[in-house]
Amino acid sequence: MGKKKEKDKKEKPLDKMTAKELREMALSIGNIFGVHGMNKMELIAAIKKEKGIVEEARTKKADIDIRSIKAKIKALKAKHLQAKESGNAKLADAFRRRISNLKKRTRKAA
Repeated sequence: MGKKKEKDKKEKPLDKMTAKELREMALSIGNIFGVHGMNKMELIAAIKKEKGIVEEARTKKADIDIRSIKAKIKALKAKHLQAKESGNAKLADAFRRRISNLKKRTRKAA
């Protein structure tokens, strides 16, 4: 039982914490505003900035911005629908494949 208390005292790395845990931590710090409107990555960045933790070199995987990929998917879906309605099956299929590849990239980045 003593070991469990020791594990609870050790702080998890910010990357492994849930968004809810990060929000609680940010609120306890007090100098971070707009906590409930932030996503996990924004919370981690704000907490690191407030605590003075220097960012490590990010890997290529971490550099992928999921929001921008999802915006591209949304635009491609509109083009796909437009191509489908115009009867251009070949172009619609190309858009479908590009959407599929972008979805795979978002899953890898998560």
